[in-house]
Amino acid sequence: MSEHPHTNSHANEDVTVLIDEARIAERVSELALELERELGGLDGDVTLVPVMTGSMLFVADLIRQLRIPIRIEPVTVQSYPGTATHSRGARLQTPVPEVLRDKHVLIVDDILDSGGTLSVLRRLVGAVGPKSVRACVLLSKDVPRSHEVECEHSGFDIPDEFVVGYGLDYDGLHRNLPYIGVLSGVSE
Repeated sequence: MSEHPHTNSHANEDVTVLIDEARIAERVSELALELERELGGLDGDVTLVPVMTGSMLFVADLIRQLRIPIRIEPVTVQSYPGTATHSRGARLQTPVPEVLRDKHVLIVDDILDSGGTLSVLRRLVGAVGPKSVRACVLLSKDVPRSHEVECEHSGFDIPDEFVVGYGLDYDGLHRNLPYIGVLSGVSE
């Protein structure tokens, strides 16, 4: 891991690179190919449900590489309000779109840690009657899950550290970092 200078941090915060830009780009390309193989042969529409706001950079890069027809229906979920460094429980900020009925759905999220967000979304998406529901996350944190949840696709397994960058934030900052880094200097 190496330090990368940036100017959007709070005092006493340091970010150490965990996954650099090149490795992220490589893995997103690999995930796109995996998803094309799995979803390309399905009968009917495929709809991606990106979880905003953390997944926005990941889903933007991912969809540019998918060579299958897709629709996008984002939802907003809050799990880490403000300066929280542990999930406070998933709270849906927008309703699950009814247009997911009879569609193949791929939930796309930034990180899987407690499993709360993905568990809530799988249940709510399932309630509208899709043909199928799958999940893809960029990061899977190596922690015990408080919610057992299936995730078919994962970009990286990471240690139990608070990470920022590439869409992930701390108190609204660091989303614009082009890499994923471990944030130190914050109290839990």
